[in-house]
Amino acid sequence: MLPPMGHAATSFSNFPVAVVDDDGSVRDALSLLLRIEGFTSRTFEDGHSFIEAAPSLSPACVVLDLHLPGWSGMEVLRQLALLKISAPVIMMSGRSDIALAVEAMKNGALDFLEKPFVASTMIDRIRDAVLGHRRTSDAAIGGLANVASLHLLTGRERDVLGLLAYGASNKEAGRRLGISPRTIEVHRARIMDKLGARNSADMMRIVLSDVRGSSRAAAVQR
Repeated sequence: MLPPMGHAATSFSNFPVAVVDDDGSVRDALSLLLRIEGFTSRTFEDGHSFIEAAPSLSPACVVLDLHLPGWSGMEVLRQLALLKISAPVIMMSGRSDIALAVEAMKNGALDFLEKPFVASTMIDRIRDAVLGHRRTSDAAIGGLANVASLHLLTGRERDVLGLLAYGASNKEAGRRLGISPRTIEVHRARIMDKLGARNSADMMRIVLSDVRGSSRAAAVQR
């Protein structure tokens, strides 16, 4: 049973879903479905344009057609791996091919659905994928799991905060994430606003107080 729309919007609006398909009717249908269920989505008609946007988009899930013009879905999977973008990928294809499905999973796809798919099945798979990605993102930023406002951060803001919290400069964080130092500064300002920090030092205090508390607890247990 699907959760109420209001719940979905509250839970998933900060976690963008990328839809990559050369069929405009599929892109439109999935975009509408995702919006109804409270997700934010970006659509792309080919793999190259998606890969160009992926570092700044930082998707929480990718719905990817296997048979695309230019770069195939398999090539897009390889490009995501090269960029170290760990978003879960749901592959879809209008052709029933077990061998291709197995290859897609070996190349990092989380799931594989045949077209035409049932809308409720697709949204359930996307929701599970985003929840899994969200849990992984929370765990990846050590010491932030107990910060009440963490859920307000987008996936990219979490990436930025995780690097800044452990001493990366704007330039270093930008290099590692494939975005400009200026973009890092914009993310930093948004993070401070969402965490209720007055300045960068206050943001670090909020973050590191949790880290130090966790370290002290671990030391006591040892």
